[in-house]
Amino acid sequence: MPSKTADSAEETSAGPLTLAELQAKNFDSFRGIGEKRAADLHALDVDNVLDLLMYYPRRWVDRTAECRVRDLAPNVSALVVVDVLSVDKRTTRNRKSMVTVRVGDATGKFTLTFFNQPWRSRQLYAGLTISVWGKPDTFRGVLQMTNPIVDLIGDRTGRIVPIYPQSGDNGVKTWEMAKWVESALSKCSPRGVVDPVPEDVRHKYGLAPRFEAMKSIHLPSSMDEMEGARRRLAFDECLRVQTYLVREKKRIELSARGIAHSTRGVFVDQFIENLAFPLTSAQHRVIAEVAADMSRTVPMNRLLQGDVGSGKTVVAVATLLTAVEGGYQGALMAPTEVLAEQHFAGVTRLLDGLVVSDPENLFGDRPVRVELLTNRVTGEQRRRVVAGLADGSIDIAIGTHALIQKGIEFKSLGAVVVDEQHRFGVEQRARLREMSEIRPDTLVMTATPIPRTAALTIFGDLDVSVLDEMPPGRTPIVTHSVAGRAETGAMWAAVRAAVGRGDQVYVVCPLIEESEKLEAASAEATFAELRDGELSGLRIGLMHGRMKSVEKDAVMESFRHADLDVLVATTVIEVGVDVPNATQMVILDADLFGIAQLHQLRGRVGRGEKASECWLVTRLSDDELIAEMKPRIEALVASTDGFELAEVDLQLRGEGTIMDKRQSGGSDDLKLASLRTDRDLIEAARDVAIDLVGDDVTLSAHPEIRDEVRLFIEDRGREDFVVRN
Repeated sequence: MPSKTADSAEETSAGPLTLAELQAKNFDSFRGIGEKRAADLHALDVDNVLDLLMYYPRRWVDRTAECRVRDLAPNVSALVVVDVLSVDKRTTRNRKSMVTVRVGDATGKFTLTFFNQPWRSRQLYAGLTISVWGKPDTFRGVLQMTNPIVDLIGDRTGRIVPIYPQSGDNGVKTWEMAKWVESALSKCSPRGVVDPVPEDVRHKYGLAPRFEAMKSIHLPSSMDEMEGARRRLAFDECLRVQTYLVREKKRIELSARGIAHSTRGVFVDQFIENLAFPLTSAQHRVIAEVAADMSRTVPMNRLLQGDVGSGKTVVAVATLLTAVEGGYQGALMAPTEVLAEQHFAGVTRLLDGLVVSDPENLFGDRPVRVELLTNRVTGEQRRRVVAGLADGSIDIAIGTHALIQKGIEFKSLGAVVVDEQHRFGVEQRARLREMSEIRPDTLVMTATPIPRTAALTIFGDLDVSVLDEMPPGRTPIVTHSVAGRAETGAMWAAVRAAVGRGDQVYVVCPLIEESEKLEAASAEATFAELRDGELSGLRIGLMHGRMKSVEKDAVMESFRHADLDVLVATTVIEVGVDVPNATQMVILDADLFGIAQLHQLRGRVGRGEKASECWLVTRLSDDELIAEMKPRIEALVASTDGFELAEVDLQLRGEGTIMDKRQSGGSDDLKLASLRTDRDLIEAARDVAIDLVGDDVTLSAHPEIRDEVRLFIEDRGREDFVVRN
């Protein structure tokens, strides 16, 4: 039988363990993990040694700095480690469960009270050591905590105790997870774990070696050591994502066949000269960036970020005209029929008088032909549009997903603009780009500003242009916070005065009908109340998502033509409604909306030269606004800059505000990295990924990072968190 020393030497000579090897190792050799415990771990998505090592603590208890029972003060939140002394369960007079737990340490005792958590009587028992987080109060002279956060830490006496996410009263306990993680680390120690980050890169950015970080994230000797480990492992997460994005971008540049569009820009120059307003320097800059992209044979893949009213449509038209000048077609795809129709009307108006050469025309040229295609376009008109796309007589097509339905063919699609890109699925965008043998240039636009570090992570395969300048002549919107009867009355008086001056008003409600579950204004109830109350005598319309399209169109047309003074609506008006005469935006129950949505809604006013106002109405008084609500309202009152607000939103609410369903796969891979706090890591990972990839999309010189990208992104089917090219 070979000796343990020989086994150790053999393991060491095999080289460091790869993450793929760790993923392939099950728990057969782990003491205490039988069939039942393996099932409990599976419920936590922990199926192998890699999953176990990457099941990171959700927080750490520093037992050198923990509060003692004698230090607890009423109404001051605290963390305290105590022993369970006794547990009592009973049913109250109103038939609700109440579990009372007596706890203490060497300095004193107090009571934990749990309402409607009967399982606590099974989870907690005398002799158990627990970590408790909560705000103490006094009841009948006795100190207590009501429904605190409880972590079971067993008899662990280390200086820093890791607290793992737990799976309920009968599942895996945090001390069990810690024991198994320690066992896994011990089993890995003879060989260590492969580190794909070159030593010079680690030194440059102050990053610990990987295996050292893997041990320290679970078993830190200090909180500083834990943070250093977290940063290193967070960098690994960022590097995998950025390497995938950079490699995919480079793959497109090296392999895809695109169109080298004309650089003369004659049509674009004529278009700009015909405009009734001057372009901003930001618009000139972005149009030049797009033109430079389109002059190359590499297909353009560019994201255009612009705040509400920054002039994205002009850039979109210039993009489409660049294609038309070379004899190609352009397509603009919008997420809704309302927005597509508005784009059609706006683009048609902007291109009035612009002509293209046409040898088959008696006069040698003809007007630029722009057509609309949505599901509302039917019959002979639809057949005419479909034929025009196929024979090339239509220069620019504007529409919804109807542009990519079966049976739609373009003769020579040269440029695609996708508006409000996050509302389209990956497959829809891919289908539009693939409707031509030669890949068209693609510009995706969003009116929801995204912080730079978030854009690098979510849209890292795209070049990014930013319209960070508003056109002259737009009057800033003044935003008010409204709470209480007196302020609400003053607001409605101001709204009536605005209507008296000939202005129009939006009133936005979060719900269509009354809801017993959510006390919020409904559009239908609000419409009736305003019609008979504060705004009686005014012409009021109602629009919401459950109305038929023809009904919504009729109401919207009446509002556009000023046949209505007030439009009561749900968030159906968030995108695609442009009425320059509307100067007042009232948002009821504003605390139920996020910053981005409130900013989008506010952008429906201030679209003309008249001064505009936005009223954010909350039913709660200032002292009742919870911590999450009040800063959002204050931020909107203080700023109309969408990019500034996006940063605030990221700080207040985190990645979830910008990581929508489209990015759900990728967000699973960012367990430790934060778009809010790790901006330097994201930027560094981007730079390192660019150097690692170079022109080698196979990553042959860096097999470790290549294999990890495959393991975490490709093999898990998570490519959809980037735009598929």
